[in-house]
Amino acid sequence: MIATKGLTKAYDGKVAVEALTMEIRSGEIFGLLGPNGAGKTTIVRMLAALVAPTGGEAVIGGYRLGEQDAAIRRIVGIVTEAPGLYERLSARENLEVYARLYGVTDVARQVKKYLRLLDLWDRQDEPVGTFSKGMKQKLALARALVHEPKVLLLDEPTSGLDPQMTRVVREFIADLRGQGRTILLCTHNLDEAERLCDRILVLKTRPIALDTPEALRRRLFGRRVIVTLAEVTERILERVRALEFVRDLQHQGQQLHIALADPERENPHLVRALVEAGAAIQSLAEEEHSLEEIYLRLIEEEAAAYQAEAASAR
Repeated sequence: MIATKGLTKAYDGKVAVEALTMEIRSGEIFGLLGPNGAGKTTIVRMLAALVAPTGGEAVIGGYRLGEQDAAIRRIVGIVTEAPGLYERLSARENLEVYARLYGVTDVARQVKKYLRLLDLWDRQDEPVGTFSKGMKQKLALARALVHEPKVLLLDEPTSGLDPQMTRVVREFIADLRGQGRTILLCTHNLDEAERLCDRILVLKTRPIALDTPEALRRRLFGRRVIVTLAEVTERILERVRALEFVRDLQHQGQQLHIALADPERENPHLVRALVEAGAAIQSLAEEEHSLEEIYLRLIEEEAAAYQAEAASAR
């Protein structure tokens, strides 16, 4: 649905996005993660055909960026961190304006559909300036969807929302994936990205890593099980070390941290060996690493690589 190759954007000689190559599949939620200034918003603006790249190329829904921008805008919906609504107009009037701009055939039907879907129908005639931030964000989502776009670009859609409203917006985004829409989600909320995204791209001006959260987790940390025992003896440690499938063993108090290639297949053999060595097993669970840990490790590695490049250039 979206493919970029070497996509680059510079402002006054300063690179905001560098050599972005990625492919976003039809019907997936694709996350963009990175610190402030990493280029996430610039990517959204380029893919929405709102700003022109200074290098590289992109195809959105079969249309080529820079050559078929009007067609791209027709199939893309965008939600920015600041909704930018007409505050003196009502919710209904806001949607009607954008529906007409997009050339929607049955404006009244589409406006009613999304006001109802986002629970704004009862407030349709009230000025948007009286709405809470959460209500404005829901209206911004309705505005982005009123022309039934194939692609939805979301830039911090839950920023500043309270937990209840954040949950409402997240659930709505998940429902949109079920409708087959392709969604690009920029967020600083790593829990949100882990809940919603099929794949993520971590970037800091240039791409750092692209994969599923689980694949990145295994690449960076491997797989370990944590076994808690009533007592750890040298006999138990020797028995575990002797197992050919054990890649590494760390002993911390009553816990054994054991690196395995395939815990699902190897755990039964590990448990059998522990019992045979006289171990009293209190619990066994796979070590978990959050998306936050993955993200911070990748950013730290990128910073170290950048410093090494700078040092070698001197």
